[in-house]
Amino acid sequence: MTKPIQPSNTAAYYVQAVLSFAISLTAMGLALIYLPAAGWVRAFLALGLLFVVTSTITLSKVIRDRQEMSEVTNRVDQARLDKLLAEHDPFKVDG
Repeated sequence: MTKPIQPSNTAAYYVQAVLSFAISLTAMGLALIYLPAAGWVRAFLALGLLFVVTSTITLSKVIRDRQEMSEVTNRVDQARLDKLLAEHDPFKVDG
């Protein structure tokens, strides 16, 4: 049985993802600091930004967990099928 190829992310992809997150979060933070509005408006928008960031992280974790669970289920089903096929003797006569 051949082992399925696992896709992997390169170091460059990882760095790009971390940098884009850090840059966008920094840009939004600076925009909120220098926004010409009352303090309560900036605080409200900062809380909204915090909620968006935490929701995004939670969503990505849920999607990853669902994908991993699907892969585990598929591997268990494949192992069961392989076992049944290995034990099956098409020339056996039940009598």
